[in-house]
Amino acid sequence: MRVLVLSDTHAPRHWKACPPALLPHLDAADVILHAGDVCTPDVLDLLAGHAPVHVVMGNNDVPEVAAWGALETLEIELEGVRIGMVHDSGAKQGRTARLRRRFPTADLVVFGHSHIPLDQTGDGLRILNPGSPTDKRRQPVGTVALLDLRDGEVVEARIEPVPR
Repeated sequence: MRVLVLSDTHAPRHWKACPPALLPHLDAADVILHAGDVCTPDVLDLLAGHAPVHVVMGNNDVPEVAAWGALETLEIELEGVRIGMVHDSGAKQGRTARLRRRFPTADLVVFGHSHIPLDQTGDGLRILNPGSPTDKRRQPVGTVALLDLRDGEVVEARIEPVPR
């Protein structure tokens, strides 16, 4: 299963339209995970035109994003991989232990908020922040994450640049 992981798209301020560099990833995705700060539900409608979308609420999301189906936290299983999702994972210090406590059965936790891409393992848990494809802040380029899930395993996880 090919999973596209996004966060912090911040429409319409930073996502005026789908970045063209994102289209091949959307076309290849079997599932899309969005870790919050979508800001407006039209982004989710566009994403859902490519693949099923699972989304959590971010601190900048309007009530219509919740009405679309975003929850504060989410736990799902894809291809036998247990995935927890939350927008804000809290401070860097103690992050993996804190997320392990919050999602005790997860194999992977996806989060956003910082706009800083991260793929880290600790405390028996892999955590992944895809960064932002549209609001790179202090990063050199916008980013997304791509996952290959198979038979209960994360076969591959990589952070991909989204050039503008």
